[in-house]
Amino acid sequence: MLARLSAPTLRAALRAALCAALSLAGGAAGAEDIAPPVNAAATDEDTVSQASTAPAPPAGIESAAPERVLTLDLTRDANDIWDRIRRGFGMPDLDSERVIDQQAFFLNRPGFLKQVFARGGRYLYYIVDELERRGMPTEIALLPMIESSYDPMAYSSAHASGLWQFIPSTGKHYNLAQDNWVDERRDVIASTQAALDYLQRIYDMHGDWHLALASYNWGEGAVQRALRRNAEEGLAQEYSHLRMPEQTRNYIPKLQAIKNIVAEPELFHFELPYVANELHFVTVDAPVGVDLATAARLSNMPLDEFLALNPGFNRPAITLPGQTFVVPTDRAERLEEGLAELVRSGKGWRMHVLGAGERLDAVAARHGLSLAQLRKLNGLTPASKPGPGHALLVPDGIEPEGALEVSRLLPFSAAVARQPGLKLGTAEARNSRPRLESAGSSARNATPKSGRKAHQRPAAGD
Repeated sequence: MLARLSAPTLRAALRAALCAALSLAGGAAGAEDIAPPVNAAATDEDTVSQASTAPAPPAGIESAAPERVLTLDLTRDANDIWDRIRRGFGMPDLDSERVIDQQAFFLNRPGFLKQVFARGGRYLYYIVDELERRGMPTEIALLPMIESSYDPMAYSSAHASGLWQFIPSTGKHYNLAQDNWVDERRDVIASTQAALDYLQRIYDMHGDWHLALASYNWGEGAVQRALRRNAEEGLAQEYSHLRMPEQTRNYIPKLQAIKNIVAEPELFHFELPYVANELHFVTVDAPVGVDLATAARLSNMPLDEFLALNPGFNRPAITLPGQTFVVPTDRAERLEEGLAELVRSGKGWRMHVLGAGERLDAVAARHGLSLAQLRKLNGLTPASKPGPGHALLVPDGIEPEGALEVSRLLPFSAAVARQPGLKLGTAEARNSRPRLESAGSSARNATPKSGRKAHQRPAAGD
């Protein structure tokens, strides 16, 4: 396929290529040289993300390229996810010096860029599928790169969490459960649904994707005030004419820079990692009492890979009926068979509710644990003093080593414990989650009788 490039696109490409060439001469930075950009989505109109940001990118390099059209051979594999994303681009392009600067910033760090694109590969098919179903621009599938570097465990100083970096209040507004047992802001499926709902709503509010993205980063109230201020001063009601914080001013140029690289990687001498355009994961019913390490072993998956698909759990074992595991499509049958055998064995994990006067060390000894292990499994700090009615996760005929390893990797103490208003280990958690006899689950988590479902939602109106 041949593509004809406009003069602005050509100028941007030439400038970025020149920056990359200069970088190669001085030594390009690797992944370790950059802090992943993380931003918090906010609804509070006075909220400005306090998330970590990358260092200021190098200034763009001016080029005296003549106004002309360049013809390139852009033959690609039409079966990869990148081609599908390109075909769904629907936002107006932004052509500015800030975009050029951001392109140079990313291209000067090719190791980081490839690492993050590869990490996002496991999630892209699902996100793109949802965008197409909703009729939304596929550039949005690239937004988690700016928000979290496609890391569902990302956590910011503004208490934003997950791929889409929801702060607690916005997550609650979009029905993302956040308690001692789960944090659906990290759940890839739940958070993607919430993020797309939110983005669609603020797009409908403004009728402009640039303003919608600015609202996602800065807060919709802040953008509305900036628009009113421009209207009162007789200025244009467009993103590029608004007064806004520097972080928001660079937010859309960052996305545009990534879009440009994905659109024309050959032009920037960059090779995108191959990501097949095919369903990557399905869900499998998770029986109560199985721990995540055992599920990973039964799936024949490394624990870190399993947790990357199941990052929403705050505890190392399943405590509620109706929950599911997310696994690659080719591992689902193996996991189903292993879980069925585990259920037949009667071994697993259960909840122990503290009685009046019952001590933690006594409970630990009764279940073959040290006090430190019991605290670790339940996200309790040495200062925590749980009382009667507090539900504790304990082993029942199963070795605790795997669950302890999961506890070490889970972000419970690092993230959830710092959330304002969250109490550790209380039996009053949302929806009475510690109660194993609690029946039912949300429609969003409902699974067919086969115990497995592909993550491909029905079309609107079905």
